[in-house]
Amino acid sequence: MHTSDFDYQLPEELIAQYPPAVRGESRMLVLDPEKGSMEIHPFSDFPNYFQNGDLLALNNTRVIRARLYAKKETGAKLEILLLTPVSGTIWSCLMKNTRRTPCGTMLSLIGLNGEDSGFHVELVSKEEDGRCTIRFAEENVENTLRHCGHVPLPPYIRRGEDTPPDAERYQTVYAKAPGAVAAPTAGLHFTDQILSKLAAKGVARTELTLHVGQGTFKPVTVENIEEHPMHSEHFLLTDDAAQQLNTVRRNGGRIAAVGTTSLRTLESVIGNDGLFQPMETDTSIFIYPPYKVKSADMLLTNFHLPKSTLLMLVSAFAGYELVMEAYRYAVKEKMRFFSYGDCMLILNRIR
Repeated sequence: MHTSDFDYQLPEELIAQYPPAVRGESRMLVLDPEKGSMEIHPFSDFPNYFQNGDLLALNNTRVIRARLYAKKETGAKLEILLLTPVSGTIWSCLMKNTRRTPCGTMLSLIGLNGEDSGFHVELVSKEEDGRCTIRFAEENVENTLRHCGHVPLPPYIRRGEDTPPDAERYQTVYAKAPGAVAAPTAGLHFTDQILSKLAAKGVARTELTLHVGQGTFKPVTVENIEEHPMHSEHFLLTDDAAQQLNTVRRNGGRIAAVGTTSLRTLESVIGNDGLFQPMETDTSIFIYPPYKVKSADMLLTNFHLPKSTLLMLVSAFAGYELVMEAYRYAVKEKMRFFSYGDCMLILNRIR
């Protein structure tokens, strides 16, 4: 298949710039590949599609305040996007406008109030592509981010800076493990009430961790999909989680991956015997048709960018033709797209 096969027309006004007024009050396109059917329901109907013995696999990563603003002694301002920790107080990041900033320069971080915060970082190294390494002057990086860090909203949210509500709404209610620079957005729809309804029906839940990186927004720029260099992300599946997944699979229950990040993790740890193995490592798994998903029976996912690796993954799960038809239907019905938008529940994977 070719990258152009995954293109579709999306009116700008359908890109959600804000979350729904109340968490969970989004729309859900229910897609059934076995029947070839698609229907739109409120997300509050989500528990109706599950039964006793099923299991939700949730990504419990927590988004860090990864966007920083700094200034040099000259007063020139720089934008920093943290990517991953290297060691201690040293982080890999993306930084704009560093051509005239030599390595070793100390930068003053701007606080959330727009004033000098008293915190500093040192530019350790830089590459031509904007990737840099910085060192935080204070040992407690979390404290620095608390005073200076902004919520790293995706590039297609063009309303300007983050607002105080984003600190809560661009985070799942079950977020625990800090490390992501983008939210696992399928999980943003869940409320404690919906999770309680699922538990009351006997639907189990297990948590895994995949720290979503900036690479999730990286466009596919080659026409031949197989030539795309897939980004890598760090994940953890614990012994307990693997055991819980294997028990559900042996007992005939269905496994529902909440989000593409959960599915990428599950596909990275399932063996040829169909059993899940506990693991902590990086994955650069690239899922696209005709890949056959083995780990999950159902998938909850938001709507993804044209020509993106995430749209390719969803097409492998539910079938290319049906997914592209579903996207056209979602556009026609004016559903909301991307991180703060509506979602799609795929009931049965292609086998």
